[in-house]
Amino acid sequence: MFSLDEQIEIIKRGTVEIVPEEELVQKLERSIETGRPLNVKLGLDPTAPDIHLGHTVVLQKLRQFQSLGHNVILILGDFTARIGDPTGKLETRKQLTEEQVKANARTYERQIFKILDRKRTRVVFNSQWLAPLRFADVIELAAKYTVARMLERDDFARRFKECLPVGIHEFFYPLMQGYDSVALNADVEIGGTDQKFNLLMGRTLQREYGQEPQAAIMMPILEGLDGVQKMSKSLGNYIGIDESPGEMYGKTMSLPDEMMLRYFELVTAVSMEELRSIAEGLEKESLHPRDAKMRLAREIVAQYHGVQAAIQAEEEFKKIFRQHDLPDEIDEVYLTPEMIEDGRVWLQRVLVNGGLAGSASEARRLISQGAVKINGQKISDPGAKIDPVSGTVVQVGKRRFARLVSGT
Repeated sequence: MFSLDEQIEIIKRGTVEIVPEEELVQKLERSIETGRPLNVKLGLDPTAPDIHLGHTVVLQKLRQFQSLGHNVILILGDFTARIGDPTGKLETRKQLTEEQVKANARTYERQIFKILDRKRTRVVFNSQWLAPLRFADVIELAAKYTVARMLERDDFARRFKECLPVGIHEFFYPLMQGYDSVALNADVEIGGTDQKFNLLMGRTLQREYGQEPQAAIMMPILEGLDGVQKMSKSLGNYIGIDESPGEMYGKTMSLPDEMMLRYFELVTAVSMEELRSIAEGLEKESLHPRDAKMRLAREIVAQYHGVQAAIQAEEEFKKIFRQHDLPDEIDEVYLTPEMIEDGRVWLQRVLVNGGLAGSASEARRLISQGAVKINGQKISDPGAKIDPVSGTVVQVGKRRFARLVSGT
C-alpha cells in the first residue's frame, strides 16, 4: 500500500490541474483507511483508426493509477463517437457510422494495452447505458443543464456569435460524457486540458443524481516533433505507436532538446527520481543532451516494441547518422515498364510507388524542399526524371530509404 504522500506525488506527475485537489486527497485518505480502491475513469472516442504518442499522455496517467492499486475503467465511446466531441471545433463534425466506430474501437483495444495492464483494466462501451435511455430519460437529463451554461463553452459561444451552425445534438455530447460518470459512479476522471468542460459536467450530473462528485484530473496536450503545435497526424509532427522501431527512434531523436524532459515525464515510465537526476545532469552539463535523447528514444521504442527492438533501432540509428552508412534493410521499389517514359522515370512516381510520399503533391513538396536525395545527391526539381538503374538509392529526409529494382 502506497502512502498518501507517495500517491499524491505520482498522481500529480505531469498534471496541469486537479479539480478540486482537496477532494481528491479526501478520496485517497478514505481509500487507504477502508482498503477500497478508487474507480478511475477515462473515456476515449474511437473517431480515428489509430492513436499516436499524444493520445498516450492520459493512458500513462491511468497506468500510474493501476500501479497504485486503483480500479481503472476505460470507456470506449462507441455511442458518443457517433456524434463526435465538438470541443475546439468551428463546425459540426460529420457523424460516423456504427460500423466505422466499431472498427476503430477494435484497433484502440489492441493499441491501448501496450500501455495498460490488460488484467487490471475494465473496458466498457458507453452504448451499454446510453442506448437504452428512453426519450423521457433524455429529457430528464437535458433538464439538468441550461443553454446559457452550455454557451459558456468557447467553441459553442464563438460559433453562435459568428452565426455558424450549432446542432442541438452537439449539446448532448457533454451531457452524455457526464452521464458516463453517473453510470459508473466514478471517483476520478482523467482527460486533457481541452476536456475541462466535459469533465466538470460529470461532477455536475453526479451531484444532480445524488452521487459524490468525481475529482477531475487534467493532463497537458503534448506538443509534436516541432515542439510548438500539438501532436497531430494532419500536421505530420507525430509519433504513431504502431510505427516501426526505427521510425519511432529516429523521430524521437529529431525532437528539440528543450522538449526532452516533457516527453520523459508525460510518455514514459521513468521514475521521478530518475527524471530529477536527468534534469540535474542536463543543467550541470554532466549529461550530454544527445545521450539523454537516446535514452528517451530507447524508452519510447521499448514501451511499444520491446527492449531488444529498442537496442536494434539505436544501433541502426548510429550506423546511419554517425557512420553515414545505409541501413541493413531498405524497402525496394520495383520499376515496371509502365513507370518508364523515354527511358527515364519520374522521381515523383518513384516516391509515391515506393511509399516515400503519400501523394504526387506531397512528392512535389518534398522534392521542392530539398528533402530528397538520389545516391546521396540532393534533387530539388519537382519535374526531375531519373535513370531506371537497379540499385539506385532514394532517400527522403534522414530516415527513409528505398532501392530501385528492375521489375519482372
